[in-house]
Formats: sequence, C-alpha cells, structure tokens
Amino acid sequence: MKHTHSKPGTEPGFVLLVAPAASYRVAAYTRAAHNLGMPIMVVSNSEHSLVPEIARGITVDFDDPEQAIKDIVAALKTIDVACVLATDDSCVEICSHVAEYLNLPQNSARAALLTQRKDLAREALSEAGCNTPKYQVVNIATIDRVSLSVGYPVVIKPLALAASRGVIRANDDSEFRAAVRRIDAILEAAGQQGFARENLLVESYINGPEYAVEGFVIDGKFNLLAIFDKPEPLVGPYFEETYYLTPSRLNDQQEMALIDEVTRCCAAYGLTHGPVHAEARLSGADPVLLELAARTIGGQCGQLVEFSLQQKLEELIIMGMCGIAPRANQAVESAGVLMIPINASGILKRVEGLTQAQQTEYIRDIEIHISPGYELIPLPEGSSYLGFIFAQAPDFEQTYTALKNAHARLRFVTQPRWELENLAV
Repeated sequence: MKHTHSKPGTEPGFVLLVAPAASYRVAAYTRAAHNLGMPIMVVSNSEHSLVPEIARGITVDFDDPEQAIKDIVAALKTIDVACVLATDDSCVEICSHVAEYLNLPQNSARAALLTQRKDLAREALSEAGCNTPKYQVVNIATIDRVSLSVGYPVVIKPLALAASRGVIRANDDSEFRAAVRRIDAILEAAGQQGFARENLLVESYINGPEYAVEGFVIDGKFNLLAIFDKPEPLVGPYFEETYYLTPSRLNDQQEMALIDEVTRCCAAYGLTHGPVHAEARLSGADPVLLELAARTIGGQCGQLVEFSLQQKLEELIIMGMCGIAPRANQAVESAGVLMIPINASGILKRVEGLTQAQQTEYIRDIEIHISPGYELIPLPEGSSYLGFIFAQAPDFEQTYTALKNAHARLRFVTQPRWELENLAV
C-alpha cells in the first residue's frame, strides 16, 4: 500500500503516536494534532486504558518488538499515515521500523539504537572525529583487576539507562570500585539484561558549563529550536539536572560552535529526520557532546519552548515529522524551569509553602508530581523529580532568581521508610 505524505492543515493523514501506557505526553500530542487539523492514532501497550485515544488505538506488546511491528503495520492497511513519532526513548526503534514500512521519513533503526546505547554512540562519534570524552567499556565482573586507560576523575555510566540514573563520578580507585558496585545493584533493580547489564561506560570527566540543545533534523539538515543554559555547576558525584534557562547567555561564536558540533554528531549517528535533544559542555572553546537523543526535551520542560518561542513543542514536532521546517519565533523574554530535585530518601508526607512559592514574582506555574505517601528516591538510584517550577521574566537573571526564590519557599516534609524484617507470623 502506498502512503501519501500528508501535510498538517492541508491534507488528511493520521499522526501515528507510539507511546508506553504510562506516558504523560499523549494528551499534549493529541491537542497538538487537533490544533493542526490532523487525526491521531495511538499505539500503546495498554489493554484497558481510560484515556480515549489509547483505548481506541492499537494495542501491542512492546516487550516483543518484532511482533509489535507486525501488529502495527497490519492495523494500518486502511489508514493514511502522515507521520510516525515516539513519545519516549523506548519506542524510537519501533517507530523507525514502522516508518520504513510506510515509506515515511524517519531515522534508521541503527541510528535510533545509537541514541540508546552509550557505548555504540561513543564509537560512532570517535570514528567521525567528533569531540567526545576519552572512554572505555569495562566489564563489571572484572572491576577489581581492570586497568583504566582513562585518567581520574572519571564518570561511570550505565550503557542504556536514562535521566542520569546510575551516573556517578569517581576520583580514585576506591571510589571507582564503590561506584561500580552501586551501579551493579541499580542495573539489577532496573531489569537490564545482556551486554548492557554486564558492562559499563567509563569516560573522562569534562569540566565546564553545560548546555542542552533542542532541534529538529529534516532531510539531514539540523534546525535549531532553542539552547538551554544549565547555570548550576554539575560536578558530581551525581548529575541531577535542575535549572534550564533560555535564551542562552552564549555569545554568537560559542553558539555557532555548539550548533556545528551537534550537527556533526547528528551526522555521525546517521540521524536524518526527527527531533534531537543534545547535551554538551564547553571545555575551553570546544563543545564536547555528552548525550544525544532522537527525541524532544524530557519531562514537562517542553513548556519552556512554548513560554519562550510562543509555539507548542508538540506542534513543531508534528510539523517537522511531516517535512515542514520549524519556524521558531525569536524569544522576547527569558524562560526557565527548575526540575525540583529529590535530595533525601523517605516517604513524602506533605508539601509546605506552595502558595507562597506560587506567588513569587515571575513564576508561571508550579507542578508537584509526587503525591503524599509515595517514596522519594534520590539519584543515582532514582529517576524522577518532585516536580517542576516554571518562570518567565524580562531577562535571564530575573528568571533564575525567581526560580531560586520559589524553590526556597517550598518545604518537603518526609518520614523515614520503615522496613519490617523477620516478622514472625
């Protein structure tokens, strides 16, 4: 069956959205498709969802990708699909195979794999001559006798986990071995298997300010949406992200160097069509890529694009997937988010000071995503945030100050997590 390349607002065609059952982004993409005059079809692993778009969509088993792809393409025989996109990293590779079958533009499955396997990504970047940290792959079982070719300090990373989970800095042999043992337990709890369960990436620690780059690749050309500054120094031992602010304070020369390096890295991965989220540090004058994902910015941080550029991120992504280059408006104000960190473990009892924090000048919104009674797990074992604080102000410093002031007014009251052991019955 031949599928036409529909355009939003001009020709019919479904947005095929591949999303895990727990994805919070389905509603945002549904609204975006509606605003663009396009129907949407959701592919999910949920059999009994209360979300109408998921309930009426295509149900597959993501744990069996080969069968999932067959089920998806079988269900699309009478449906005109305009574009295929994923909400989460775990669905990117399935999207690539489905889009290839439909003859729709999409990154190759090989390119998608590189964005999910840090070791393979480092190999591809090194072969292409990109700026990367020195690195080596080590087997967990041999850490007591391994000889590191990377000098301290180093950063140890799981090969396939995201959101800084399990990422630890080590400054000497003792810290290195302790970090590996800790990551070993994290991988076991996360259910990792195969090569990614048995091996870790060790790379040199890169000193310098860190930035996030949001963009879109169409026909191999990188289109910039925004650059986010991370004003808080991320020196470890764990690397929890907190503040994102835009527009960046980089000068024109630094910004161009960063964009050029991200563009080179996209080409090294083989990314040709789709969203890109990159993270890099400026070490001296040279940007060094830390991570590159074939997806949009994570969490609720996509709201920063709307605040700053006056356009919905999801609408820009759908248009880009249909081959329409994003035309981002020039930001007129600064916008920022604080991903509220979890600093200590425990059971959340209540959040105090929320009203006062919301009344802080230039604060747009505060979202608390963990309810009382739930356990707080900090990095490196944890992978979530308490919530998000959003601000918008005339300039960078006022936005940054607003976020810090609002956070200072919040108090998260917790109690210890009690475990009953050896309970006699």
